[in-house]
Formats: sequence, structure tokens, C-alpha cells
Amino acid sequence: MPNPFQFLQEVRAEAGKVTWPTRRETLITTGIVIVMVIVASLFFVAVDQALRLIIKAVLNLGK
Repeated sequence: MPNPFQFLQEVRAEAGKVTWPTRRETLITTGIVIVMVIVASLFFVAVDQALRLIIKAVLNLGK
């Protein structure tokens, strides 16, 4: 069984090798994610409305 103290030392050493993003990079990527979420939601709303209209028209054909 590995030594827990040695394991924690190795974890700390590996965490020190991580290149963390700058504040600017974080803000830019957050903005991109927010914009993409808005674009995707608008796309799915448009598709949903189009399908609703098509299905409504097909169901009204028999009346």
C-alpha cells in the first residue's frame, strides 16, 4: 500500500506543473461559452417552433 504522505507530495508536485489560465483568458472563454449557449438556445427554440407549426398543420389536414 502506498504511503499517503508520499502520495500527497506527488500530488502537490504535479499541481505545481499545471499552467493555469490568466484572468483575461478565463473571461474570454467564459464570454464565448455564454454566447454559444445563447446561439444554441435560439436555434433550438426556432427548430421547436418550426416543428410545432408543421405538426399542427399536418394534424389540421384531416379537419
